[in-house]
Amino acid sequence: MIRLSIPASMGMVFNTLYNLTDIWFAGYLGDDALAGLSIAGSVFFLLLSIGLGIQAGASAMIAPEVGRGAVKGGTSQVKYWIDNVTGMAIGFSVLSFLLGAFTARSLVVLLGAEPHIEPLAMEYLWVTLVGSIGFMLSFGAAGALMALGDTKSNRNALAIGFFANFALNPLFTFGLGLGVTGIALATVIIKIATAFYLLRVLAKRLDIRIRPAFDWSRWQALLKQVLPASFNTLTIVLGGFITVALIGQFGSHHVAGYTVGLRLEQLLLLPALGLNSAVMAIAGQNLGAGNGARVAETYQKSLVIGLAMALFSIPIMYFLSPLMMGFFTDTDAIKNTGVTYLRIDALAFYAYVVLFQSVAVLQAMRKPMFPMYLGIARQLVIPAIINYVLIVLWDYPMVSMFYTIVTVVVVSSVIAHFYTKREISRLPQAGALD
Repeated sequence: MIRLSIPASMGMVFNTLYNLTDIWFAGYLGDDALAGLSIAGSVFFLLLSIGLGIQAGASAMIAPEVGRGAVKGGTSQVKYWIDNVTGMAIGFSVLSFLLGAFTARSLVVLLGAEPHIEPLAMEYLWVTLVGSIGFMLSFGAAGALMALGDTKSNRNALAIGFFANFALNPLFTFGLGLGVTGIALATVIIKIATAFYLLRVLAKRLDIRIRPAFDWSRWQALLKQVLPASFNTLTIVLGGFITVALIGQFGSHHVAGYTVGLRLEQLLLLPALGLNSAVMAIAGQNLGAGNGARVAETYQKSLVIGLAMALFSIPIMYFLSPLMMGFFTDTDAIKNTGVTYLRIDALAFYAYVVLFQSVAVLQAMRKPMFPMYLGIARQLVIPAIINYVLIVLWDYPMVSMFYTIVTVVVVSSVIAHFYTKREISRLPQAGALD
């Protein structure tokens, strides 16, 4: 798990740095460009949530086949699944473009883009929507490689992509004078190159020729994994919108403080997300081998490793939060809000880890519906109701929202843990879970 999770975590770090590079160069174009790129990025992430679902679905369907053996060659089940994942990625890239063409402008306006910001946001969106095939194919290929136990190839692609982005952004944006279009064009070129690289690694590793397939029976099986995982990602984004909107009642400085604090927390959670990828692959392979006891062991050990991560990260969140916030702002209101959020949410850090690993095992077991329902409850319904009552109706202080987040996450993690234990115990050879 450690061997697989470290490259996955490093890949996520490079992906985060990649996004920060875009924001940095947009800032040199001016505040309007920065605002436009931020809004466009939120809209594009909504449309790409299906891509993250394809990655999870590919891993869930392919890993058990790996566990059964005989993965190489042109007639293997793994080859057929990869072909259909590739076909689905192409199909959904077309769907993303069509959805974006009809809804992107309305979403940009809904997120608060003013008349002089809207054209800049759309300038970025049109280019990335046209190139969405690169995003979708890279997600699918990364999921397939994850199922094979290869997290290094995607890490390498993301690392190279980060450095390439750092070179292409100034070339296109300032050298060729393309502005925001240049930032988007650099991203599209890099993602398409990443997709070709990962697909080539897959083909070479398995000694196959990848050809997009559209087998409806396999697509149905894939969609049962893809759609719930995608919707789970979507609820996270929508839940974030609601939280930001309620914090906005107290002023923009508090929104900025919460946003920076959230990004710092996400950075500390990256190792746990990398562990999540490793657990999904290992549990899936053990399921394919019919070894329920190993699935149980995988889940138990992931919680122990996650506890070690929490014991390392929680003191950082609590004691070093003022220093970390100071890297981003000197404004007391922004800094104090970020520090308060980090110190309170540190109480829920291990709960996040438990949630991640529970969801990973359930997705590996091809049981994605419970994580989706739990995500809807904990990201959207429950926090929205409680925070609306506390903030809008009862006029509670903003800090009450942070305690609501902690409470909901902790309760959700307990529910997810016991549900996952129950499902694992039903597997052959699983035995009793301590």
